[in-house]
Amino acid sequence: MSAQQTPQLRNHLDRLAAEGVDVVRVVYPDLIGVDRARDVLLEHLPSACGHGLAFCRGVYATTPRGDVVDVAGGLDAGLPDVTVRPDLSTLAPLPWEPGVAWCLGDTTDPATGLPCPESPRDLLRSVLGHWSRLGLRPVIGPELEYYLCDPAPGTPAGWRPYAASSGDVYSAGLRGDPDRHLLRALRHLRDLGLGATAGNHEFSGGQFEINLTHSEALDAADRAFRFKAAVKELARAEGRLATFMAKPFNEEGGSGFHLHFSALDDSQRNAFDDPEGRDGLSDTARHAVAGILAHAPALAALLNPTVNSYKRFGPDTLAPWLIDWGLDNRSTMVRVPPERGAGSRLEVRLGDASANPYLAVAATLAAALLGIRDAKEPDVPLEGYGYDPTRSPVLPMSLGASLDALEADTELTGLLGAGFTSAFLSYKRDELQRFQRHVTDWEFTEYAYHL
Repeated sequence: MSAQQTPQLRNHLDRLAAEGVDVVRVVYPDLIGVDRARDVLLEHLPSACGHGLAFCRGVYATTPRGDVVDVAGGLDAGLPDVTVRPDLSTLAPLPWEPGVAWCLGDTTDPATGLPCPESPRDLLRSVLGHWSRLGLRPVIGPELEYYLCDPAPGTPAGWRPYAASSGDVYSAGLRGDPDRHLLRALRHLRDLGLGATAGNHEFSGGQFEINLTHSEALDAADRAFRFKAAVKELARAEGRLATFMAKPFNEEGGSGFHLHFSALDDSQRNAFDDPEGRDGLSDTARHAVAGILAHAPALAALLNPTVNSYKRFGPDTLAPWLIDWGLDNRSTMVRVPPERGAGSRLEVRLGDASANPYLAVAATLAAALLGIRDAKEPDVPLEGYGYDPTRSPVLPMSLGASLDALEADTELTGLLGAGFTSAFLSYKRDELQRFQRHVTDWEFTEYAYHL
């Protein structure tokens, strides 16, 4: 039976038409997590499901400024196509866009019928296959921070933090959000089915955090990806900018992307819990901690993936720039929250909000898996306030150093795959070279008048 004739597709078409939907937006992530999409009229959705939508493969490696980076399989191959087919299980009407529903798309190489190595969603699926062979299903709870910005014509950036004021950390209401942005966002995200549970004003002016419920890893990454896309779209509708950039303003703090991480075994039991284990943790949990710590320098390339990411690091930033772990200690890179039983989990605090959710989750799970496979044991947990480089190793402090660490970590890249690793390194090294050639405002201000 062809895709055009399946009862499932017919049911989707009838339901969407009854809800007044006549356009389906098919969305998929590029290499850095930017949402790429095409709007399809409802009557042409069967064709999109059957034959797929053609996109240039070079889109995976297109920079935010629109340049195509020379990644294998793109420019060198004459910019061939990828085929994107709607994943109908992810269909949902857009609350702020009447008549439009959106869904994720799955990509394949039409020449082979296989996923492209650059496909972030398929990379995560591949890593989850290794976990499945251990009889374990990772569970992820994403936490993302972002800045909402108002236009600021005449300033170098063109934007300033929305409703900037100090001291509004962990607040809600008009004090730090006079235009009720957070309430609108929470309600739209709820209606979109992304598992939003709560939100608050964060540490800096114009900075917010919205929590998403935990779920199995692929679904959690899907929701985190769509969450970022949705928040940015909602801001555009208000004439504002929502940015998940790691540190958009010199005078303000950075934005994090924390992953709460556990795993279920075949009996649906939390595999990280053990009342008889050290600190109430199972061997599996401790081995996972050890794997994340051992591969942290390489993980930085995927969880702190921009030049700007490393401006979030450093003393008094409250960002984890040292390789350590602790029990209910927010100054460590890996924190073990106090809950046990079904709530046993790790909080991996390394990532910043600019990370591609699929790559961040896939890399973290790959590192943890290596620790479990090799039965690694972590050092003793850090006690007291961290951020002391005499007590813990320092993470790479630049994008270049983290890319070198990723390339050198052949255990981790062996799980992530040679094709993905080559594409990611090529793309990011091009980004680094472009930055190193660019004359910044700081340089002109520092040097031009006196030199």
